[in-house]
Amino acid sequence: MTTALVTHQDCLLHVNPPGHPERVARLHSVLAALSTPEFAPLLRLQATEAAPEAITGLHSPHYLQHLRDLVPEQGHAYADPDTYLAPASLRAALLAAGAGMQAVDLIVQGRAGNAFCATRPPGHHAERETAMGFCLFGNVVSAARHALDHHGLDRVAIADFDVHHGNGTQDLVWNDPRIAFVSSHQVPLYPGTGSAAESGGTGNILNIPLPPGTGGATFRQLWQDRARPFLRGFEPQFLFVSAGFDAHRADPLGGPPRLPDAPGAPSRDPGRVGPVPDSAHPPR
Repeated sequence: MTTALVTHQDCLLHVNPPGHPERVARLHSVLAALSTPEFAPLLRLQATEAAPEAITGLHSPHYLQHLRDLVPEQGHAYADPDTYLAPASLRAALLAAGAGMQAVDLIVQGRAGNAFCATRPPGHHAERETAMGFCLFGNVVSAARHALDHHGLDRVAIADFDVHHGNGTQDLVWNDPRIAFVSSHQVPLYPGTGSAAESGGTGNILNIPLPPGTGGATFRQLWQDRARPFLRGFEPQFLFVSAGFDAHRADPLGGPPRLPDAPGAPSRDPGRVGPVPDSAHPPR
């Protein structure tokens, strides 16, 4: 099976202020790890920007224009108290959104069996009208919608095991019966959403709140016992993964340590995806 890596060096130009946890070094680390000989077989492609109409099909035209107006000529501008824009941030965000759609194209065309999108800024906190939590566009939902609207698929699913709830992803898919969304996340923790009672407009959402300190074995068992049956019942034709790193014990943003091994722990089965920012593949 060929695995594609979709990335772009301009995603490194989204530079947050010193000390900000969402930093250029995150992507440097991923790309450095993927530069070793064991990853030589990857099909490596440069991401292309998402078209404006792809963004405004998900977020409002007003929101996109708002971000354009915010982009500074130098320094930083605030999209919200935690989310900044530098001069090249909008370019990076459009590449991050476009990478997922490009990955879908590669897989549907048979050029790859699955794909990793190593990009930034991230996306799962961005709501239809709101940038938040370091996120500007709903990258994974853009890719999911692309699979549905441009490739004629009927059902796709998004799995998210970031330590924080993907409130933006949930907001963007709430009333879309074609997209299932499963999220495991620490509660209580930012952004304060993701209770088990939040199940979507058509029952298409499963939230799995976890208390601080939940261990890796419990974490994996919950994905086996709750997430997998939910996803299998939905019968998706394509699976997307928002694979946030911050459930790892070395990350300072969550509570007490949860996972002693890689964030990809719930996806260890053959053919599943590994610990990368966003991934896509047909379900096995």
